[in-house]
Amino acid sequence: MLFKNREHAAHLLAQRLTSYRGKNPLVLAIPRGAVPMAKIIAEALGGELDVVLVHKLGAPGQPELAIGSVDESSEVYLSERLPELGIGTDYIAAEARRQFERLQKRRSMYTLRPAIDPSGRIVIVVDDGIATGATMIAALRSIRTKKPERLIAATAVAPPRTLRRMTAESDEVVCLQRPAEFSAVGEFFKDFSQVTDEEVVEILSRSHLNRTAEG
Repeated sequence: MLFKNREHAAHLLAQRLTSYRGKNPLVLAIPRGAVPMAKIIAEALGGELDVVLVHKLGAPGQPELAIGSVDESSEVYLSERLPELGIGTDYIAAEARRQFERLQKRRSMYTLRPAIDPSGRIVIVVDDGIATGATMIAALRSIRTKKPERLIAATAVAPPRTLRRMTAESDEVVCLQRPAEFSAVGEFFKDFSQVTDEEVVEILSRSHLNRTAEG
């Protein structure tokens, strides 16, 4: 199956998550691509929208190669492949500090307020698609420490091996496609246009204003 775009995938995910409608779930997007999707899901379920901020740690000289992730609490998740890469602890610590500072700036830019507390909530963490799972797993672990009532991982597409790892970190995994052959998330979307920071800010601001007006 080829998704038309992120919105198409989001509506399909919302249909799979209808058991949480009316239970005020907290829908957390992994920026940036998942934010438009999480907005659709939150609206469909009558939930609340926010972002969960984690950032990958890049390998020396290869910033696109993820060796782990860091979250907003400065907790670090390291890839299971790290030992074979031979990367020193000093580099990892410095890279974690750099990416944590980026997360702090991103939170300020996106919401101008602290993250919404997930404690005791049904929490749905959304990503548009997942390859290695490092970022999603870091996000799930970060939220789990705050003791949600139920923790769900939702995505349009991910390979079976990654889904098995996600299952160990969540109470439920909802995934629309589980291809054995997987090279990049974008190959499963007709339109996989980049989502900008400006779009993220607009979506989150509008959602916050709507919730404030309803409250």
